[in-house]
Amino acid sequence: MAGSFASLHIHIVFSTKERRPILTPRLRDLVFPYIAGIVHAEKGHLVEAGGVDDHVHLLVHLLVQLHQQTSVADCARLIKSNSSKWLRENHDDRWLGWQDGYGAFSVSQSSVSDVRDYIRTQEQHHAKTSFQDEFRALLTRHKIEFNEQYIWA
Repeated sequence: MAGSFASLHIHIVFSTKERRPILTPRLRDLVFPYIAGIVHAEKGHLVEAGGVDDHVHLLVHLLVQLHQQTSVADCARLIKSNSSKWLRENHDDRWLGWQDGYGAFSVSQSSVSDVRDYIRTQEQHHAKTSFQDEFRALLTRHKIEFNEQYIWA
């Protein structure tokens, strides 16, 4: 075999700067296709995108040769920096940007459908659950230790 290969599904979650509720449905409709283009340029596929006014969920499929692989950190950085600049320059000069951090969670092939459904129903989900409670639950479910003092900075 000439190389090593990987097929990775990653559920990426991040909020707007200071969790400000500025990501309107109109902006989400504009930015998700733009994010899909960013992911495509990195040899990936945006499987699903969803969110509410203060955060987004992305299901990204990276199918890459490992020696050319874009790391999850690189992928998140490219998505956030490029989409933030694009939103500010083209659609809303009040746009402050995305939060500094993000959450990234591996998704098995057998769970892709469930995660897609979860991302599609974010508005209904957040009628009952805050972003903070949701994010804590994701961290806990994936056995990621965290300190409340730093998680919302």
